Amino acid sequence: MIRVTPVRLIDDTGEQVGIVETREALALAQSKDLDLVEISPTAKPPVCKIIDWGKFQYQEAKKQQEASAKQKKIEIKGIRFRPSTDRNDLNFKLKQTHKFLSKGSKVKVEIVLRGREKAFADLSRKKLQAFIDKIEIPIKIEQGIKRQFNGFNVLISSNKVT
Repeated sequence: MIRVTPVRLIDDTGEQVGIVETREALALAQSKDLDLVEISPTAKPPVCKIIDWGKFQYQEAKKQQEASAKQKKIEIKGIRFRPSTDRNDLNFKLKQTHKFLSKGSKVKVEIVLRGREKAFADLSRKKLQAFIDKIEIPIKIEQGIKRQFNGFNVLISSNKVT
């Protein structure tokens, strides 16, 4: 589907053939059972390369798959409690928070308010701050304590240097 003529041709070994007519380049590619692909259409003259299109697509897909495998995936874990949550339950949630942070996940700590508890929002905010202060691992606060319609939340992550 290359309509421009002439084109700068690069053969299957990577050597520059030079500037040739599109028909000649296509005939050369067909004689080698390969495809003629337009690499740089905006160049003067356009650059075309003789390659195995299926093999080229496969290699590009492999490169993309390797790049996505090397990306670091960060999970956001959640810890929820209420203002009336007992001390032992809070200690358990604190241990869970330590576990999540040590694995490299970010943690969203939420305190959920229902009904009459919403009238004592300042106490709930202090309880959330006290929970954060109890965390022994060095942390970085990604998003400070924010008021939501049903309580407060904060996003924290581990402050260790990787």
